[in-house]
Amino acid sequence: MFKQFISGVEGMDQYLIFSMIVFLVFFAGVLIYVVRMTKEEIDILSNIPLNDKETDSHE
Repeated sequence: MFKQFISGVEGMDQYLIFSMIVFLVFFAGVLIYVVRMTKEEIDILSNIPLNDKETDSHE
């Protein structure tokens, strides 16, 4: 069904290839970012939901 839709539109293969490249580049970038994170950055980000000191000062 999807193949019939694609074959009916001229130049659709270029958009599909472009969207696949964007998808792969984005997730490769996220993977590189996560792998290069230091232990301190991971600890800071993992404790964000538990750090309520700043939100309690408004009450």
